[in-house]
Amino acid sequence: MLIQKLRLKQGWSQQQLAEASGLSTRTIQRIEAGHPASVETLKSIAAVFEVDFASLSPTPPESPTMSVSPTARTAEQQEAEAFKQVRTLRRFYLHLFKYLAVTLVLLAVHLLTTPPKMWVFWVIGGWGLGVVLHAVRVFSPRTWLGAQWEREQVEKRLGRPL
Repeated sequence: MLIQKLRLKQGWSQQQLAEASGLSTRTIQRIEAGHPASVETLKSIAAVFEVDFASLSPTPPESPTMSVSPTARTAEQQEAEAFKQVRTLRRFYLHLFKYLAVTLVLLAVHLLTTPPKMWVFWVIGGWGLGVVLHAVRVFSPRTWLGAQWEREQVEKRLGRPL
């Protein structure tokens, strides 16, 4: 998560960070997704951002005497959830852009080749339905019958306040 923050702070894409560090884009994607990185990989990224290598290395497991405050853990979870939501929103916008671009091209082809036939409207309608369902999934306040619903139902059955 820290590497992603540093990258976004610089305004770099994953590709730009990969080129600057001499790593592959896929390696950067894996690290930002939470997969472990080798020492050499972390050193090259630390050199690019001009930060201490130790600040990028994963923290050792907590000892029984040390504990992370619940607010810090919650803040990290909130940040991870925010990144997840932004990625989901980005995927939707890319889907919508592709739909609009392909639709315009298909309409142009349709008008130039077979105007009386209605084949293009089947494609536009079918894919449009997919875009609408994607939008509902992205912009709905909660997923129907999802994890939040499940938690609410458990609390309700146990008689606890929501």
